Amino acid sequence: MSLLLAIPNRNIERLEAQLQAQLGADKVQVWPNIVDAEGVDMVLGWQVPEELWSQLPNVRAVMSFGAGVDGLNLAAIPAHLPVGRIVDPELAADMAEYVLTQVLLHKTNMPRYMHQQEQQVWRPKRVRSYNRVGLLGFGQLGQAIAKRLSANGCSVMAYSNGAKTDSDEVQHFHGELGLNTMLAQSDYLVCILPLTEQTRGIINADLLAKLPDHAVVINVGRGAHVVEEDLLAALQAQQLGGASLDVFNQEPLPAEHMFWQTPNLIVTPHCSALSRIDTVVEQVVTNYQRLQRGEAWLHCIDRQRQY
Repeated sequence: MSLLLAIPNRNIERLEAQLQAQLGADKVQVWPNIVDAEGVDMVLGWQVPEELWSQLPNVRAVMSFGAGVDGLNLAAIPAHLPVGRIVDPELAADMAEYVLTQVLLHKTNMPRYMHQQEQQVWRPKRVRSYNRVGLLGFGQLGQAIAKRLSANGCSVMAYSNGAKTDSDEVQHFHGELGLNTMLAQSDYLVCILPLTEQTRGIINADLLAKLPDHAVVINVGRGAHVVEEDLLAALQAQQLGGASLDVFNQEPLPAEHMFWQTPNLIVTPHCSALSRIDTVVEQVVTNYQRLQRGEAWLHCIDRQRQY
């Protein structure tokens, strides 16, 4: 049996080489150059073509090449197959540092100063006193972000599906009333939600209107969480104080996209947290070996919840 790497539009030569070194060259195949479709019992994928699944009669498990699984299109994967994901502890630390950096950049008016530098304008502005951060999502990444922000003097709130007990570091909210209460108090709103049908387009005109007009939106979840036209309109109308976006509906962000030219909007190239290749290889090899031994997988998702 063998592992199939189905990861279009990525340079996976290093990944392929390390997996072959661990599992054996004959145990790793790469889409679309499948030599033995019947021998494939595990797929490591991202943006997998839907027609692939009908070509693999003996596949028994699927693993996402990422911390999320939205690049797999779960609806196309046979419902009986377990689906796993990458869990990188260092990724959480990187994400927390990125979010803290974006909060501090906006707090200290850095987007304004970078724009002024281009125009050779000398105009100081008092540092913003805002320090209340609302988190949309409180999973592994959200918890790491909350801890880092709290350690740096931020007042942290978090919205989740279910009720959670407040701690010294985080005030929790749930339900529609809880979400609206948190939004009204958020100087910075950070989206770290998984992408599901319920969260798609959650950052829209209705949600943005519930934020203070000085609030900053920071999205490190998925591009599809944001209705781009609504966010752009809010920024142009000065309904928001700014935004930082690391993920987009189309990546790379097209050169003609308005986000490039929008003042007080920071664009970064999906770099807030990049999984380390050694971590990916270790977890893929572990799950492959567990599959061969008939053992339960690590880091499996709940197919109904989609995370």
